[in-house]
Amino acid sequence: MDFDKTAPIMVLDSDDAWMEEEVKKKVWTGPLDQAVKLIDGVYNWGRRSSIWPMQFGLACCAIEMIASGGGRFDIARFGSELFRPSPRQADLMIVAGTVTKKMVPAIVRLYNQMAEPKYVLAMGACASAGGPFKEGYNVVSGIDKFLPVDIYVPGCPPTPQALLYGILRLHEKINGQSVRNVPWYQAEDHIELPEPILGPDIFDPRRAVEIKQVLADEKELEARYIRLAARAELKHGKGEGEATAKPAPKPVAAKPIVKAGADARPATSATKPAAEAAAQQPVVAAAPKPVETDKTPASSGMEGKQDPAPTIVTPATPTLPKSEAEVKLEENKADANFALQAEQHHAETAKSESPDKDDVISELPKPDGEHPTES
Repeated sequence: MDFDKTAPIMVLDSDDAWMEEEVKKKVWTGPLDQAVKLIDGVYNWGRRSSIWPMQFGLACCAIEMIASGGGRFDIARFGSELFRPSPRQADLMIVAGTVTKKMVPAIVRLYNQMAEPKYVLAMGACASAGGPFKEGYNVVSGIDKFLPVDIYVPGCPPTPQALLYGILRLHEKINGQSVRNVPWYQAEDHIELPEPILGPDIFDPRRAVEIKQVLADEKELEARYIRLAARAELKHGKGEGEATAKPAPKPVAAKPIVKAGADARPATSATKPAAEAAAQQPVVAAAPKPVETDKTPASSGMEGKQDPAPTIVTPATPTLPKSEAEVKLEENKADANFALQAEQHHAETAKSESPDKDDVISELPKPDGEHPTES
């Protein structure tokens, strides 16, 4: 057995000191942060190299997702070739295609059945923001309204290369995670996402109380409709430099009227200077009052009638024209009333046109060749 004669000779006082030196030589010691970084690197490498997507598709984007698994693009290079039919074996949900309101509850249910860690990739314009069907009566404007989306892949539909690039971006996100702060290692309880309820329209059950409060307040409903109509007008119509509201018309100055006795007549040239002087003075009036034409009886000591001072009538405040949003709101209410009246009319018409039961029985042929007798 050869010994290194150049190594310094250590003089140890006890066996414990010798054991401590041997541990330092054989076992790596260092700060805890360095150990956590080492664990994160190995842990994240294993997770990003074996991402198993869920096997389901919604529309034309699913065809591109299927093509990415072929030999030309070979998604197996990134460890994602195993599309699992069970959500409990999947790590990645690729929402590929148009998300309809009828399909959202099933998608949220599948997401809740996936085990942590799990990720969501919105593939295509439809899954990201509604695509060409945005604001449609049966299409959701983005799956991110119901699920936490990690990666967005634009396109209509995106190519398989775009999907592979999105998976690489997901790899970068996984590399930045640490076992210290990932949600599935925290002490808090995991709360499932509530499944949306599909009725006349789809809504989030977490906002049920808010929706009831808004529906109970008619003024809030009208205010929301006006805001939505104004947004639509700004979005589809006018540019930034154009004015959205018409200027209010200037009020027309009313001519002063002189009250003389019981007859009211326009001011003449003799009374015009007095009327102009009175018009220049500020007039404070709570509301415009009509001109009084009642005749004031003269006192018994006066020999004739004396014309009172001219009275200035302030013009009424002009009514501003209604905005397009208010006009649309009134049209909407009128259409709703018309639809209700039409439904009632159709019900009454159908009831009046339905034949009576006795008349139908009398018109049926009787058995044994008997025929109804004519009265």
